[in-house]
Amino acid sequence: MRVALVTESFPPDINGVAHCALQTADHLHRTGHEPLVIAPAGAPAGTGSEPPDEAEPERPYPVVRVPSLPLPGYPQVRVALPSRRLAAAITAHGSDLVHLASPFVLGARGMTAALRLRIPAVAVYQTDLGGYARTYLGAGENAAWRRIRAVHTAADRTLAPSTAAARDLEEHGVPRVRLWPRGVDTERFRPSRRDPALRRELAPGGELIVGYVGRLAPEKNVELLAPLCAVPGVRVVVVGDGPSEPALRAALPGARFLGRRTGDELARLFASLDVFAHTGPQETFCQTVQEAQASGVAVVAPAAGGPLDLVAHGRTGLLVPPGDAGAVRDAVALLGADAGLRASLGRAARHAVAGRTWGAVVDQLVDHYAEVLMDRTAVAA
Repeated sequence: MRVALVTESFPPDINGVAHCALQTADHLHRTGHEPLVIAPAGAPAGTGSEPPDEAEPERPYPVVRVPSLPLPGYPQVRVALPSRRLAAAITAHGSDLVHLASPFVLGARGMTAALRLRIPAVAVYQTDLGGYARTYLGAGENAAWRRIRAVHTAADRTLAPSTAAARDLEEHGVPRVRLWPRGVDTERFRPSRRDPALRRELAPGGELIVGYVGRLAPEKNVELLAPLCAVPGVRVVVVGDGPSEPALRAALPGARFLGRRTGDELARLFASLDVFAHTGPQETFCQTVQEAQASGVAVVAPAAGGPLDLVAHGRTGLLVPPGDAGAVRDAVALLGADAGLRASLGRAARHAVAGRTWGAVVDQLVDHYAEVLMDRTAVAA
């Protein structure tokens, strides 16, 4: 099957959309399919304070980059500019199907190209853009949903990563919604990565290590960890970067900020935590919760969005009311006082994600592709 993946983000970007698109393209290639990736170009050299992206690594499938500009106020996010490259690339590839990864700007153009070329399209919902508009602009949520509804309604099928996201889409009038979760690398993220030397470096006094991993941005509500910084015997560790970092350094006195980490180094950090605390209430899935669970770490997460599917309260982690810093502190205190509970939650979480490999999840995606292609064939007949 020849699949064009039109994605709003792709490595070297580090975010859920980029990671999912990469894993999808890699597994499609490994299993005999022919993917094409179309994504925004990174920052060119010498264009400002943002460092240029690394040269595109050699991949076993083509990657076409479309000119882009940084999002005002959040330069780590690139917005694609209008370009003829997209439709030309899909045509040259001879794509059987177009996969739209978190479509909004480039994805909307990909949907237009698919319609013009009469190619079926599968739209993957991954980002709560309505919530982002509310958080960053204080307005524009309805306009964002109009855009989302227009793109996804035109697609042959929309895939939602969680039951909460599927319900949100259906309530906003998006038809033909099906569930498609995300995979996790259970070989990279595993309990055996726990590193005593790293733990001594992060918490030389033997403190309970409570970690957050992810973007440092307003919608993540990382400031909810502030009360933990005042608790004796607790060390807060923050992994990631983003526009909120200066404010968070001031709000979380004593916390260790480690910046962006990837690969095996990130896996070692996950496994070396005692508790993973996620604070953002707008997650359509929440990949970092899965990575913490695969690492055998007890999780505290808000009872909203994607974590509702991932965390079985009291069995594979603890859920707390969204936006409640006191509830986060109390949940961490409960886990800090009971090493047995932390261990049992971590073991159950690792068991729960054992079958959610990227290979298994992308195989499910291919089944969705096949059903969409069969439906198109039936309609044509």
